[in-house]
Amino acid sequence: MSSYYKGKRKRNLYEPGAAKPYKLSRSKIDRFIECKRCFYIDRRLGVDRPPGFPFNLNSAVDTLLKKEFDVHRSSNTQHPLLERYGVDARPVPHDDLDAWRENFVGVQFLHEPTNFTITGAIDDLWQSSGGDYIVVDYKSTSKNAVIDAIDQPWQDGYKRQMEIYQWLLRRNGLAVADTGYFVYCNGITDRQAFDAKLEFDITLIAYEGRDDWVEETLFDIHACLNADGIPSASFKCDYCRYRQAVDDVGG
Repeated sequence: MSSYYKGKRKRNLYEPGAAKPYKLSRSKIDRFIECKRCFYIDRRLGVDRPPGFPFNLNSAVDTLLKKEFDVHRSSNTQHPLLERYGVDARPVPHDDLDAWRENFVGVQFLHEPTNFTITGAIDDLWQSSGGDYIVVDYKSTSKNAVIDAIDQPWQDGYKRQMEIYQWLLRRNGLAVADTGYFVYCNGITDRQAFDAKLEFDITLIAYEGRDDWVEETLFDIHACLNADGIPSASFKCDYCRYRQAVDDVGG
């Protein structure tokens, strides 16, 4: 076995019967929904999918948005984007917000029936005049069309992401509105010159989340991780299809 995979086996692997709560991130829950086989091989056997490239520009946009909304949070003022869309909410301070935003920390909740500690790092938290907290997620891309809806199949993961955040915050005692918002930044490419500046059109997209699927999914994940056999490959999974194709040609 290569040194790469030997190192991977030292990661946060699930051990059936362990007393210590098992930390399960929002992204790994989504991995389970995408492909149970890939999830099991990763979390039980220690071999993850090949890593993708980091989205450094997206991370930069996230950082700048957080700074911008934090200015209004500290001064208790309304952000112009919320004014433009007529949203009855403001960025709100919270003692735990810094931790909730931090990768590998995030919002956490111990789900006792499975002994999973569920985690997820939010981008922002607003609050309505009625007192309900509102989950906000930042997205960035560059497309020719105006982005004013979350309605594509590949965006289903965005919806689940929002719903897991809502579920986590509710389990931490917050009154959370069903409606969350995506702050979607779309890079403009029709300028005649770059001029060392990338500009964006920003839209605010409301999404009414439903977190009633989360609990059942956690029990399904628990059953999967405690099984002795590797789940069947998903015909929708590109990774499984690639692996099968290699096997078919004798690779």
